[in-house]
Amino acid sequence: MQWLRAAVIVMAAVASACASSNGAVPRPFPRPGERAEPRSAPLPERPAAAGILDGYALVGTALSLRGTPYRNGGSDPNGFDCSGFTQYVFAQFGVALPREVREQYRQGKSIDTRDLAPGDLVFFSTTDPGVSHVAIVVGGDQFVHAPSSSGVVRVERLSSSYWSPRYVGARRIG
Repeated sequence: MQWLRAAVIVMAAVASACASSNGAVPRPFPRPGERAEPRSAPLPERPAAAGILDGYALVGTALSLRGTPYRNGGSDPNGFDCSGFTQYVFAQFGVALPREVREQYRQGKSIDTRDLAPGDLVFFSTTDPGVSHVAIVVGGDQFVHAPSSSGVVRVERLSSSYWSPRYVGARRIG
């Protein structure tokens, strides 16, 4: 009976992974008393000017993190959950996103699916009613994200039979 209880706890932790609220902070926002560590992801040559993000540069940074392992509560190149991934990538461009998926969904401005551009955030309902997963638009029909199912940051298609019916909306930041 104890093994069943442990299995239920593990499944609950995995199912809620993307909507975690453990207070993780992505680098380059160090915690008090923490020493700076070298970054694995490249930094942009220049920060966003006057609130305009370079979506292509942002996507380049996100794509450079492909293969990074999934880690519940992760928000750095040692491992990411979905919202930790988006928070980290935007932080590299000087943009602070909230930690939780639902809070990220309240940022920026709503974008129609027909107007998606590289660097926009797309949101899905996967584990809970409402938004519970976030990703970054690459362009065309593709997005990059940190899914718990595969274990690594990867690129997928919005039109896939899994993601399309779970799509909730999109936001443009900056």
